[in-house]
Parts: sequence; C-alpha cells; structure tokens
Amino acid sequence: MKLRTKINILLLLLLISLNSRGQSDTTIKLSLANFLQLVKQNHPLAKQADLIRKAADANALVARGSFDPKLFYEFNNKYFDSKDYYQLANGGFKIPTWFGIELKGGYEKNQGVNLNPENTTPTKGLVYSQISLPLLQGLIIDERRATLKQAKLFQELSIFEKINAINELLYKAGKTYWDWQLSFANLQVYQNAVTLSQERFDAVRKASFLGDRPAIDTVEAVIQLQDRIINLQQALMDYRTKSLLLSNYLWIENDIPIELTDKTIPEVTTEYYQNNEALYSNVNMVDGLINIHPGLKIYDFKIDQLSVEKRLKQDKLKPSLNVNYNPLFKTDNLALSYQNNYKWGISVGFPTFLRKERGELQLTKIKIENTTYEKINKRNELMNKVKSTINELNNYRSQIDMYTMNTNNYERLWQSEKSLFSSGESSLFMINTREMSYINAQIKLNEIINKYKKAALDVEYSFGLLNTIY
Repeated sequence: MKLRTKINILLLLLLISLNSRGQSDTTIKLSLANFLQLVKQNHPLAKQADLIRKAADANALVARGSFDPKLFYEFNNKYFDSKDYYQLANGGFKIPTWFGIELKGGYEKNQGVNLNPENTTPTKGLVYSQISLPLLQGLIIDERRATLKQAKLFQELSIFEKINAINELLYKAGKTYWDWQLSFANLQVYQNAVTLSQERFDAVRKASFLGDRPAIDTVEAVIQLQDRIINLQQALMDYRTKSLLLSNYLWIENDIPIELTDKTIPEVTTEYYQNNEALYSNVNMVDGLINIHPGLKIYDFKIDQLSVEKRLKQDKLKPSLNVNYNPLFKTDNLALSYQNNYKWGISVGFPTFLRKERGELQLTKIKIENTTYEKINKRNELMNKVKSTINELNNYRSQIDMYTMNTNNYERLWQSEKSLFSSGESSLFMINTREMSYINAQIKLNEIINKYKKAALDVEYSFGLLNTIY
C-alpha cells in the first residue's frame, strides 16, 4: 500500500472515531480504494475468509499425522488359583512411510507356567524388527497417501475460496459506497437549489416591497423555497441512511465497529471511474481472465481431488498381497545377537465379485463427470455475465456523454432565463421552470454516472479481480 494511502486511511480512522461533532473542521474525502482497503483489512467477514485457509492447513496437518511414528506398549497378565498363568509384555514403535512400507521394532518378554509355546521368549527377552510391504493393493496409493494428497489440494483450493469470499464482500461494500456517493451528490444539488431559491425569494420580496414586483410573486417564491427545503430534508435523510449502511463495513482493529461522522464525505472526481485504464485493459482479455477466475479454479481443484479418489478406488480392484519379514535378536548381557532367527508371513485377499469396489469407482467417475459439467456451466455463466456487464458499462458510458450535453443545455436555458428575469423580460414561473428542469437534469446525470460506476464494479467482480485491484 502506498504511503499516501496509509496516511489517508489513518486520518480517516482518527476522524471517524470522534464521538462528538465539531471537534475538528477537517473534512476527509473517503475514496472507494481507501474504503475497500479498510474493509479488506478489518471487516469480520474478511477475517473469517482467512479461517478458510487456516482450516485447510489444519486439515493438512491432520493428514500428515497419519505418517507420524507411533510408540506402543501392551501388557497382559493372568493370575488364577495362586498360579501366574502368563505375563505378556510387548512394546516398541511403528514408522509408516510415504512408499507404503511400514517399519516396526520392539521388545517382547513373556513368562508363566501356562504360557502358550508360540509366545515363548528368551529369559532376557526378545528384540525384533519388522518390514511390511504391500506388493499389489496399496503399493502405488493407499488411504493415507490419498488423504494427504487431497489435503494439499484443499490447501490450494482454500486460497481461491478465500479470494471468492473477499471478492463477494468487496462487491457488496463497493455497491454500498456508490449508493452513499450518489446520495451525497444529490444532497449537494438540493443544497444548491435551496440556496438559489432563498436568494430569489429575498430578491423578489425586496422587489415587491419597492413596488417592482407584484406581491403574489412572493407567494410563488416562498412555495418554491418550501418545496426545495422538503426535497433537501429528504435528500439529507437519504444521505444519513446511506452513511449508516456504509458504516456496517467500517471496523478497526480488535473487531471494533465505527461510524462515519459528518466530516467524512465521499470523494467526487471529474472522472466517471477511477480505474478506467485497468478496467478496459481487462475487458480486452475476457477469455484469459475467465480461465483464471477464482470461482472457476475451485472446480479444477475439486476435479483433482476426485481424481485422487478415483486412483484409490482403482487400486482397490487389485488383490491385496502383503509380505511381513521379522528378524529376531537375542539379548545377552545388553548386547544383541542375530543367528539367522526370523519370522515372516504373507497375506492374500481378493473379493470374488468386486461389486463394492466397482460401485464405488463408478460413483467417483460420476462425481468427476458431474463436476466437469458444473465447471462448463459455470464458465458459460461467467462469460455471459462478463459480456452483459461490459454491454451495460458501454451503454452507460454513451448515456453519460448524452446526459452531460443535455444537462449543459438545460443550464444554458436556465442562465438565459436568469438574464431575462433580471431585465424584467421573464416571469417567476418561467425562471422556476427552467431551474427545476436543470436540477432534475443534474439528478438524472448523477444517477446515470452512478449506474456506470456500479457497472464498472460489476465488470471487475465478474472477472473475480476485486481482491487483486483493491
């Protein structure tokens, strides 16, 4: 963030936090960029979006835990009829590996008058190790490796889910900002209208007192003034309402909400929109931007996760063939001796019809196909949304030029009528009519500019770029 932007935000926070009015004569102009940066930094929903990534990291940590070494110890004792039938003690460690091989080592010591012969160990115990290797099912992929791969993909997916959430927040906040700015622009028009009407009423009343104007003109002038005061009051109420709605998005550190004061006003520039150059550059790269849209990238990672699940289901179609080899060591005076003692085994399993495995694989393939169709449909929706918003943007842009000329022409008529009125060649009714037409034209122009700004925001949102731009 630039130094100037940081200073503006700091001043804004200091001003907004004032609890009483009149403490400062400084007026802060709050731009869309500064406002959205505040929202992005401090709004609870923006912080909640960070939890998506944290949850993904925690999920990945859980998946990595499946490969953690484990310590174990087992002890069983049977004592009956004053006899120690047996004592079985076995402890050690297990180390699962990424390649499907599991390493195991331990110490076993058993004794008792009725000890099962297969559990017999030397007097000082028996040290053993074990290597377990799946040769078919589980050799390439298993549940632990599949879960970890999916967790890593979820970490990447969570980045785009976070971007989506922040884009949604910034979009709603941006719409609220432009509503606030429109209400302020209209308030300025009505304030100026009341000032003009008050000046005219004073002039007409003075002219009537001197006999230059009929007394009835003062009645018409005061009616016009009263109508405009009412319009001003409604505009002021609308502006304060929009200010409160905007305050919903303003927070400072430690999750403290703040409210706008009358000293904070929207930034009004001569430009229709502040990001015109970047905006129209993006418009010329529709296809490329759509392909990297965060809402579309989510489907890519979902398909990748399902592909991992598909590989696991395909692996389940293989027979299970596991080999275990256990070298055995005698303990003698704290030294280990290996005398070609070992234990080994093999286990084989294969479902006869594979109905469960084939069914689960078919379901996974259906999920992949369904997600692919969802992605195709989402891309089409995004493309049509972008084209629609670009058409609206261009339409409002051409309308602004037309309404600007229209407003200027109304102003010229009004200025001409003012000259005629000053020279006594026009009536109060005509000057009021011209003036009202000019005021209405200004209001209409404000609305068209506001629609253009919202359409520009729609384009940035439909591209999924709000989080990047602001």
